[in-house]
Amino acid sequence: GLGVLCLAMAALGAYRCIECNEEATELYRDYQRGVLRISICKSCQKPVDKYIEYDPVIILINAVLCKAQAYRHILFNTKINIHGKLCIFCLLCEAYVRWLQLQDSSQNTDPDDLIRYAKEWDFYRMFGIASLEQTSFFIGIFITLWWMTPEMLKRKSDFILLLKALLLSTYGKLLLIPAVIWEHDYTPLCLAFIKVFVLISNSQAIRVTLNLNRILPWFAIFFGLILENGVVCLFQKMGWDV
Repeated sequence: GLGVLCLAMAALGAYRCIECNEEATELYRDYQRGVLRISICKSCQKPVDKYIEYDPVIILINAVLCKAQAYRHILFNTKINIHGKLCIFCLLCEAYVRWLQLQDSSQNTDPDDLIRYAKEWDFYRMFGIASLEQTSFFIGIFITLWWMTPEMLKRKSDFILLLKALLLSTYGKLLLIPAVIWEHDYTPLCLAFIKVFVLISNSQAIRVTLNLNRILPWFAIFFGLILENGVVCLFQKMGWDV
């Protein structure tokens, strides 16, 4: 089972050195009786993935600090399949914060069932708007990267890997949960800080996935934000509160 999977991944060059991003055939060698030896990268002569010995909490802290090594470990050397669930949960958090702000701006406290029904649909509308904004943001990034570096996105698997990396890097939106719990008034500064953190995570995910310099990912994010703000302006012209 596990041995066959490891051999298959090695044959596909699925592993990456977290230091130099070169492909690796194995992460460690098992000498039986609990004796493991981390493989050494043939390119940089450093351990291929030191994080396989680390506690998940340490890995999470390094990911929060946006270390490229931690991102490579998560994206290339582990099999995480929570991208869709994480994305939906983050969008729910964002929609809830927007919904609360919308309710705060409304002075109508009528307990009528029709009013409660309308408020419930306001939440669904906020979720839909947040989903469309994030989709347009990702589309802007993909278009820019495909235009600037078409050789990086030749295969369908490259698009899927980058999409998964972007979805995982939106985990910063989970900070909206303590914002809801601890803050009574949602200050623009708090929400702006979360937004900046998510953008930094997105930039690091693009850089690690495609092995780019620091400038091009931010260039792609800039155009993604332009497209996202275009969608926001469209909603505002339609008379929707976003």
